[in-house]
Amino acid sequence: MQDRKLKHLEACLREDSQYQTVKTGLEQVSWPYRALPELNLNDVDLRCTFMGKPLSAPLLIGAMTGGTEHAARINRNLALAAQELGIGMMLGSQRVMLEHPEASYSFQVREHAPDILLIGNLGVAQFVKGYTTSHIIKAIGAVKADGLALHTNPLQEAMQTGGDTNFQGITEVMETLVKKSWFPILLKEVGHGIGRTTAEQIRHIPFAAIDVAGAGGTSWARVEDLVANGQITQPDLGEVGIPTAKALTETREVLPHMPLIASGGIRSGLDVAKCLMLGAQVCAIARPLVQPALKGPDAVLMYLLKIIQQLKTALFVAGIPHVGELTQLEPPAPPPPPSYLVDD
Repeated sequence: MQDRKLKHLEACLREDSQYQTVKTGLEQVSWPYRALPELNLNDVDLRCTFMGKPLSAPLLIGAMTGGTEHAARINRNLALAAQELGIGMMLGSQRVMLEHPEASYSFQVREHAPDILLIGNLGVAQFVKGYTTSHIIKAIGAVKADGLALHTNPLQEAMQTGGDTNFQGITEVMETLVKKSWFPILLKEVGHGIGRTTAEQIRHIPFAAIDVAGAGGTSWARVEDLVANGQITQPDLGEVGIPTAKALTETREVLPHMPLIASGGIRSGLDVAKCLMLGAQVCAIARPLVQPALKGPDAVLMYLLKIIQQLKTALFVAGIPHVGELTQLEPPAPPPPPSYLVDD
């Protein structure tokens, strides 16, 4: 498993791990522009709160890796940058840590980032195979996380040699897990998208948030193809997915009060701004940070500062002084009056 994690990392750095024909859809979303914004750029405020934790900007470092020495260095550098900036971070899948305790060190980032929003990560397919709430408690407790993301990745598992492809009964399993848990549980895709059908399927489950993780960035079907064969042998399957903008829009329509994370091909501050306008509360960035993280925390910091400045500029030219004007969820609709108070 640890060897596969390293191969995943190497494959993700290849350009052919990215979607080739499917785009995020954000390029089709226009951004409002005001020639007289009546704002000072320096006064644009990006501060927000997510999952009860303050963020200096609506950004998370997305789930990436773990289980190897390279992963440990990457996670350390990412965490140091997140702490410096005051943004959140999601860990890579912790299954390798639970099944190979000697790999736990690669996920230990809390000492480098004591104040950040930190989200753990396990795959939903493992809970069909026998994982229980105790595994969630162990995953969260071992890294002192603030909550845990359950990642769903049926296409990736189907493309992976020996992948876990039994997802039968998974909705009921997740409902039980979430309702039994006293800590925040999120649901996330890995990059092929959560859209209308899935949102309707889980609308009764009280997740703390959903990461729609749409198509247009890294295709994990292509990653598994590269790992297994060294080249892309099934290009059509590698292009399957719901583009990020569509995934976000559809999920927001079905779940109007659910906190949403937008990820999947987010490559600029303007992408972040557009996702917020479409209904996300925060955005997650992963693959573009791998190379900087291999260099050091300063390189990660510089990349993210560029994203933050681009986001501030986007809000400035739209005349939006505070990011809360985009990220605030609409209040729940009031319950209908009792039937005896309704006029015939």
